Amino acid sequence: ETVEMFQPIIAGSEVGRGYSELNDPVDQRQRFEQQQKLLEAGDEEAMMPDWEFVEMLEYGMPPTCGFGFGERLFAFLAGTTLREATLFPLMRPK
Repeated sequence: ETVEMFQPIIAGSEVGRGYSELNDPVDQRQRFEQQQKLLEAGDEEAMMPDWEFVEMLEYGMPPTCGFGFGERLFAFLAGTTLREATLFPLMRPK
């Protein structure tokens, strides 16, 4: 299988990540059914299936994609360091 994804690079740093979404309703339904079985078996990390999403795919929802900007992009645009651009930095344990 292949995955459609891209990672924009600016000044040698990855600044985000984009990808296409699964748009086959039959495949998506099968995956959600597997998730449902995991939930019923007590898997706390399994996610709730989104049956309305499958229904939208069945009605012919066009292909979609997602893209997430990283803090590196904001640092680049602001002309600052990554440390200064990080909104919620991890705190060191005391």
